Amino acid sequence: MAARGHVQDPNDRRLRPIYDYLDNGNNKMAIQQADKLLKKHKDLHCAKVLKAIGLQRTGKQDEAYAVAQEVAALEPTDDNSLQALTILYREMHRPELVTKLYEAAVKKVPNSEEYHSHLFMAYARVGEYKKMQQAGMALYKIVPKNPYYFWSVMSLIMQSISAQDENLSKTMFLPLAERMVEKMVKEDKIEAEAEVELYYMILERLEKYKEALDVVRGKLGEKLTSELQSRENKCMAMYKKLCRWPECNALSRRLLLKNSDDWQFYITYFDSVFQLIDESWTPPPEEEHSLEGEVHYSIEQAVKFIEERITEESKNSRPLRGPYLAKLELIRRLRYRGCNDEYKLGDPEELMFQYFKKFGEKPCCFTDLKVFVDLLPSNQYPKFISQLLEVIPLSATAESEIALPASIKALQQHLCVVQLSRLLGIYHTMDKRQKLSVVREFMLRYRHGLEFGKSCLKTELQFSDYYCLLAVHLLLDLWLEGEETAVWQCLTLLEEGLSHSPSNAQFKLLLIRIYCRLGAFEPVAELYASLDAKHIQHDTIGYLLTRYAESLGHYAAASQSCNFALRFFHSNQKDTSEHIIQAYKYGAFEKIPEFIAFRNRLNSSLHFAQVRTERMLLDLLLEANISTSLEESIKSMSLSPEEDDIPWKDLRDNRDLTVLFNWDPKGRDISEEHRKLSLEEETMWLRIRSLTLRLVSGLPTLSHTIQPKNSEKTAENGVSSKIDTIRSLLQQLEAAVDSGKKFLEQKIQYPVLGPPPTRMAGFFSNGSCQCQTSLFYLVSVIYELDTNGLDSAEIQERIGNSFKSLVERLTDLFNKCKGDLIEVRDGTLKTHPNLLENLVFFVETISIALWVSSYCDGVLRPFKSNLQKKKKKKKESSVAMPPVFTHFLDYVNELQTLTSNVIDHIKGLEIILTALKLEELSLKDTLLLQEEKKFTKTVQEKVQSSYHHSVQEIGELLKKRLDTIKKLKI
Repeated sequence: MAARGHVQDPNDRRLRPIYDYLDNGNNKMAIQQADKLLKKHKDLHCAKVLKAIGLQRTGKQDEAYAVAQEVAALEPTDDNSLQALTILYREMHRPELVTKLYEAAVKKVPNSEEYHSHLFMAYARVGEYKKMQQAGMALYKIVPKNPYYFWSVMSLIMQSISAQDENLSKTMFLPLAERMVEKMVKEDKIEAEAEVELYYMILERLEKYKEALDVVRGKLGEKLTSELQSRENKCMAMYKKLCRWPECNALSRRLLLKNSDDWQFYITYFDSVFQLIDESWTPPPEEEHSLEGEVHYSIEQAVKFIEERITEESKNSRPLRGPYLAKLELIRRLRYRGCNDEYKLGDPEELMFQYFKKFGEKPCCFTDLKVFVDLLPSNQYPKFISQLLEVIPLSATAESEIALPASIKALQQHLCVVQLSRLLGIYHTMDKRQKLSVVREFMLRYRHGLEFGKSCLKTELQFSDYYCLLAVHLLLDLWLEGEETAVWQCLTLLEEGLSHSPSNAQFKLLLIRIYCRLGAFEPVAELYASLDAKHIQHDTIGYLLTRYAESLGHYAAASQSCNFALRFFHSNQKDTSEHIIQAYKYGAFEKIPEFIAFRNRLNSSLHFAQVRTERMLLDLLLEANISTSLEESIKSMSLSPEEDDIPWKDLRDNRDLTVLFNWDPKGRDISEEHRKLSLEEETMWLRIRSLTLRLVSGLPTLSHTIQPKNSEKTAENGVSSKIDTIRSLLQQLEAAVDSGKKFLEQKIQYPVLGPPPTRMAGFFSNGSCQCQTSLFYLVSVIYELDTNGLDSAEIQERIGNSFKSLVERLTDLFNKCKGDLIEVRDGTLKTHPNLLENLVFFVETISIALWVSSYCDGVLRPFKSNLQKKKKKKKESSVAMPPVFTHFLDYVNELQTLTSNVIDHIKGLEIILTALKLEELSLKDTLLLQEEKKFTKTVQEKVQSSYHHSVQEIGELLKKRLDTIKKLKI
């Protein structure tokens, strides 16, 4: 101990075992150890807090909070207690309590740099920008270090960003921040690059572009060294804002002379040349052209400059793509301006051919040329492709009549040509027979290409994977043209591809989309898990999973997939705060507004709102009135019919709709219009689901109170306002349904690999929508009965009619669920996912019917017991029972019968699915090789098993609902 030069605090030694238990996840032992220690040392605050952490982690939140508040009330100033309380509050998601903790500590120890900086970071976690500014200045006064001063300046900028009034931001916060920095500049106290960045950020936000440019070009700009070309990029941005095109041109020209492969500077160079031509700019006589040197202001100079870059490049040992692509870009721009012929830059077809000869073996060759294919006339496409094919060294072998590549380089070149052929629409014009022969050729080339990848690791992709993907795309075309067997071949080829290339995300994503289209969700969960989606991907590609899980009857998997997504969205709040704190610590000020924009974008994510809503509906479906009462379920979710927490105006569609590779020509690809329509459809469907959830959450608020009702009483009880909420929500639901129906009248067809359509069309066409709205209208009528009593025969008749029409509608919905889920037709398997989706809607609708029936039951029971009391008093045997009781009992009996029938139907489906002998399917398609048949069998078994699983889960849930119906006998 003595050798270390300091004496260890005995309390640290006492607390060490508790820390160890907590670190190892042994929370119960941590609590026991803390209790032992507290018996001996009652005033050891930190032990109490560590005990609270143990309680929090064992699910005893309230107890943990009480213990923590005991310690917090004592306003501790020892480091151990403060740190432990900070950890606890963070785990409780109560960062605002940390600020109070350090406010008290700073009052007691006013000169502590550590506590002041902790207080600043605590404010940063909750976004208290004004208090951050004050805390930063207080810190600077105690310890005059530059970073603390600039923390305060950054907090002013954050106040300006978060200010609702833009005028206030530009007239108060930003000018104050500017003055604060100018003071440091005048006193020559600017030390770090981050401080110059901050000054630049302020001037840019104030739109003082000239001043910002002076800062970057001046002495302060010399500090901008951490990023490559940071100074030049900032200058360029300011020149563009100031429309100083001569400087833009000269700077981009100078940078291209340094590095002729930097594409962004080619774009700026061309933009500025054409701006100068349009302005008829000429250089001033006898002066420098511009601050940045020589300027090019004519097309001749641009052409010459690009030609020179190509000549220079040809001397390079490593070929660069930039100059060659710049030439094509210049041709495109000249053509757009209608003046290409004057400047003999060459024929685009020949230039692209030369480019292919130079870079054809690089995977990027296709994406480079893709941008410029519209320079070719469409009648030249076949000639261009055959010209490219001629230069690829392919050699015919004895076993195959197809000429195959002898090296990886030749394979990559051939793949590039094949991708270009697809892009130019050459395969789209073929008939069925030709397409199938191309598929066969691609698969032969794919299997031959596997030879080159024998030494590849499992995590590496095979060189010939794209052949397999392109074959699948051709088969998808055939499937859309009505060729039913094609879809099974797609799955077969993809499963085969995945067996050779287990890390190929494109294979997995395509399999996910196709299995979902066929109604089989079971294999999808495993495929998605193997993609190992990280962080933001839960928002960008999570829709592939959450869209289908519940609608195909996989309730457990749906719960799990919603949890994955929600865990990410909830942790985003906490993580972003930590990122912001790190940015302050390390002076990365320009990143702070980005982090906040990122957090806001995720909070207003469409997918987040959808998953939240669907998750709550799913929980109610699986638990309400089964394991817990509807009221308890709604309470545990903190649901309220009045509250709508979806930011409708700010909803952001963060889905990545281009995650699947696509080589389709422009007209067939996913367009901006598709994205807009898909977002519109998703928002409409979300509105319908959200209103349904809020209507269901309103049912327990109407619950029957025993005393006789009169209008004054109900107004006092506030229940009348509750029914008004329900009625208003019902009107909104009607409006949402109407706009949904209008939208569907457009009969939009998304591309097969574009955004998946919502469940809205099925919801309307199978009758679920009408059933659910009628059920919510019934609530309103039952409420009238509850308020007016049993005297009104008219209300009772309306209720009776509602019951009858509901049973008819539910029976119609059941009829739409009838039919085989999988049938064998002409030796081919055909699935009917729509029947599965209808069954899932039936279960949901019957559940809502039961929740409404429970409310009805709660209203009628007291009436019945009152009648029976009267009957006993009067000792009359024949007090007539009001008809509403008979109506209700008949309705419940019919619901019971209907549900039993559906359960029997599901049992029948299970038997059929089990008995389906897939191996007897004569896959008459001669295209299938022996090894492919093995994968076909696997695919069909996966689909069969998935349907079986769906039907089982739906059946189990319906049985639980049937038990609930049996309890509804008043």
